[in-house]
Amino acid sequence: MAKHGDIRIGVSGWTYRPWRGNFYPAKLVQRQELSYAAHQFNALEINGTFYGMQVPKAFRKWTGAVPEGFVFAVKGPRYLTHMLRLKDPEPPLANFFASGPLVMGEKLGPVLWQFPERFRFDAERIEAFFKLLPHDTKEAAALAHRHDHRLRAPADYGDGVRRRVRHAVEIRHESFRDPAFIALLRKYGVALVCADTVDWPLLMDVTTDFVYCRLHGSVELYNSGYSDDELDVWAKRVRNWAAGKATDGHFVTGPTADGRKRDVFVFFDNTDKLKAPGDAKGLMERVGVRWDADFA
Repeated sequence: MAKHGDIRIGVSGWTYRPWRGNFYPAKLVQRQELSYAAHQFNALEINGTFYGMQVPKAFRKWTGAVPEGFVFAVKGPRYLTHMLRLKDPEPPLANFFASGPLVMGEKLGPVLWQFPERFRFDAERIEAFFKLLPHDTKEAAALAHRHDHRLRAPADYGDGVRRRVRHAVEIRHESFRDPAFIALLRKYGVALVCADTVDWPLLMDVTTDFVYCRLHGSVELYNSGYSDDELDVWAKRVRNWAAGKATDGHFVTGPTADGRKRDVFVFFDNTDKLKAPGDAKGLMERVGVRWDADFA
């Protein structure tokens, strides 16, 4: 029996022009970039769902391009988090789940909810949002049936198989450094994203049975790479998270060392200077993640 949870490491997004001829082979056609990236890493974040509503056809295309055992993390729409700021969240939340993520089946990993920098902790508004979040695909499909007229294509409610749906929240304002916020995350089984950057709070409280980490660059947001020593530190943290020994880091309520195995998702988002793919590979090597999918 494994002594630790599943460890998933990848990058945020995969469509970056500077990666062509660098991370991507020079003659690789653009339509094969997702497949290539998914054969290098065992998870990727989907960014397109953050910027605009998608359609089921897009989710099927993404799912069909990656190998078995691969998992996507899907970013929730900024329309809900940045424009509405979680006000009246049910219609856009229903639209999101009706727009196609449920067609991904076993390849649907956590849903990432990214809050804007000026969005402050509001316990009442946050809890109202958390109460609506579906925690399995049956609940998500039921919510999706309450979609409104804004869908861009007919709704898709998945295959009817009950699978877990996980949620993680990335905060970017100091007001969330509050035990009341951590308590809400734990009450509703939502992960607090460990976001490494000098621009936002770096918090590592473990709030549910998985850990979600985004490495944006420790010196310059989206730009700086990680040194060997820094990757060694993050590798130790990943191993400890997976084994239930989260004692190193920055906390609101303190470390968690309960020995409970946890799945860990780590995504590098320091993309501007081509650092993310190499850093992700370096972390995979350090924690012993072997992804042997052959790209044809």
